[in-house]
Amino acid sequence: MDEKFQQISIEQLDSVSFGDEEFKKELIEIFLEQIPEFISNMKKFFAKDDLENLAKEAHTAKSSALIFGMTDTGTSLKEIQLLAEGKVLEQLSALLQKVELELIDAKKQLQSVLSNL
Repeated sequence: MDEKFQQISIEQLDSVSFGDEEFKKELIEIFLEQIPEFISNMKKFFAKDDLENLAKEAHTAKSSALIFGMTDTGTSLKEIQLLAEGKVLEQLSALLQKVELELIDAKKQLQSVLSNL
């Protein structure tokens, strides 16, 4: 697969799945289910000022994003986690919006990859 994507890294996904197409498919399907949950939960926790759970959700989302080579998104999620843990609200809204757009874009890219498996 020579297709280049903005958000995800096929090379990283191939590395993590050790070339096992079924495992790769399973990883993609799981992340596709998680993406809307990550977005919804982070927005909900931010709106409720539940910074502890926002930090936890960002941490979990970061781990998943990094499996797919989403280093910029992973960095932003780590920043969200640290800001939430430190109860620093100023940049959170903008970072959450940025991550949401990146995750939505990644979802489209992964659906394309999945349809070609």
